[in-house]
Amino acid sequence: MLENVSVISIDHIHEQVWLLKQDGYRFVTMTCCDEGEAHDVLYHFDKNYGLKHLRVKVPKNTALPSISGIYFAALLVENEMKDLLGVAVNGMLIDFQGHFILAEGAPKTPLNKSVPGIGIQIQEKTPAAAEGTVKS
Repeated sequence: MLENVSVISIDHIHEQVWLLKQDGYRFVTMTCCDEGEAHDVLYHFDKNYGLKHLRVKVPKNTALPSISGIYFAALLVENEMKDLLGVAVNGMLIDFQGHFILAEGAPKTPLNKSVPGIGIQIQEKTPAAAEGTVKS
């Protein structure tokens, strides 16, 4: 369980991130999980080896505002979330248009659970799996 997590609304992302920057925090990274109807996005910041996190739930039909204007490095993770999970991000300073990680012809948003046949498939091992067959 993460400590120092503040749950915020999508409308307060810029305000909260700006306050952390003004307080001397550096941007570490962002993480994103597909929870079906929404994405759970966590922003991670560090100051003097102490971590702070901001959490926001982003409905799949809603765009996430970019923080790359505050922390330029965020555009790397924002483009990654767009490529792999299909998170719409508005206002990125550099937008790779879905080709930051994925090559031409690659499946679009391969980690997005709502794209049939694309997401990660979990296979259950059975005793027969030891002999080379896997139950799907």
